[in-house]
Amino acid sequence: MKRSAFTMLELIFVIIVIGILAVFAMPNFNRHPLQEAAEQVASHIRYTQHLAMVDDKFDPSNANWWQRKWQLTIAGTSYNVYSDINENGGFDAGEAAVDPLTKTPISAVDLAAKYGITTITAKTLAFDNMGRPYNGFTTDVYTDIITAETNVTLTHNDGTAIITVQPETGYVSVTYP
Repeated sequence: MKRSAFTMLELIFVIIVIGILAVFAMPNFNRHPLQEAAEQVASHIRYTQHLAMVDDKFDPSNANWWQRKWQLTIAGTSYNVYSDINENGGFDAGEAAVDPLTKTPISAVDLAAKYGITTITAKTLAFDNMGRPYNGFTTDVYTDIITAETNVTLTHNDGTAIITVQPETGYVSVTYP
């Protein structure tokens, strides 16, 4: 006799196998705010370096050309990515870099509100036209270049993340001690 349908036992077996496969294939939906914040800051440091190399600010006819370098400044638990176009020594809203994904300015990015970061220990990082990192807002392009690893430490209730910027190359890495 020829069957034209599945038995109930066969259907239950297939459902159980699909359920087991779904458990292993399911993505991890747990959110890690410290990791998200560290990756965002590292990404913005890399983007700042990219902007500095693409948008060369060197101008020997302007004595204050160094003020226009692309930089990431940290204040409290927020940061800005900008180039001081008007050379006034500080950040103005029109000088902020634009995030290529969201098309919004990278200014006043508050890590405390978005990710629960409690403290950030870091300096201002600036980059020259060759992507070399500098200790912030500098007047001397030769003495303020970073010569040792520079760390940006993010503290969260779940632990800490350390973003390391290498000297000379500006290579950025993230570790979770």
